[in-house]
Amino acid sequence: MTTNLYGAWLGKQETSYDDLPCVLVKRIAATMGVSAPNNGDPLPHLWHWAFFQEPVIEDLTGPDGHPALGQFMPPVDGRNRMWAGGRLSFLSPLLVGQPAERRSEVKNIVEKQGKSGSLVFVTVSHQYWQNSTLCIDEEQDIVYRAPSAPRLSAEGAIPELNWQESVQPSSVMLFRYSAVTFNSHRIHYDYPYVTNTEGYPNLVVHGPLIATMLLHSCIRNTPNKEPKKFEFRGVRPLIQGTQFNLGGLTHSANQYDLLAFNQDGPAHQARVTF
Repeated sequence: MTTNLYGAWLGKQETSYDDLPCVLVKRIAATMGVSAPNNGDPLPHLWHWAFFQEPVIEDLTGPDGHPALGQFMPPVDGRNRMWAGGRLSFLSPLLVGQPAERRSEVKNIVEKQGKSGSLVFVTVSHQYWQNSTLCIDEEQDIVYRAPSAPRLSAEGAIPELNWQESVQPSSVMLFRYSAVTFNSHRIHYDYPYVTNTEGYPNLVVHGPLIATMLLHSCIRNTPNKEPKKFEFRGVRPLIQGTQFNLGGLTHSANQYDLLAFNQDGPAHQARVTF
């Protein structure tokens, strides 16, 4: 249920502006190990997560390094934050080097009881506009969980996949992705914090980075198809230094199911619609 305290944040709105500059696009490309698009070219899918960030000074960040709660997001203090998943519709490409805006709204706040204790789910909608055109319609699910031991394995057989790629996540990769997305969440770069305070064995790979890798793995392995919708969900975290795999299989004529996994089972699930 939504409490009165959290309910005060329902409908809260924020608008952010960005020019999608080439210099940051080049840095994202270097992080992903691909060639950078030029000024005026379409921004690759999910790279928009590196833009429209509203920076705050360090004094306005919380103990985990994120902007302190009670500003745009509700004051769900004393919990650990994770990006649980999301849903996106790709309507028109965002173009590199052109002004754009993101219109955001807190759509839903629900508190549930899970196996690890209390969970607060916050759903935020983002609409990305450029040249008076709605380009991306997105919902993000952010979960705040009571401090508890992280889930490091998951049951479930890995299905036979149409393709498979491996990733060796390094500390450099995680640092660079944190830098290009201006993400100061300490679980991605602060080893003493992530191990001593949140209980992980090493740095945590960013959920949106995994989602980006999954979608682009699918694009590489299904040529001549243009993604129209993408939904993803984090099952459990992946950890720096431990190799994981990306793969996909046919769900229907115009859909593929995607999976990130390692020897400890599935970690992220996604579906792309063409």
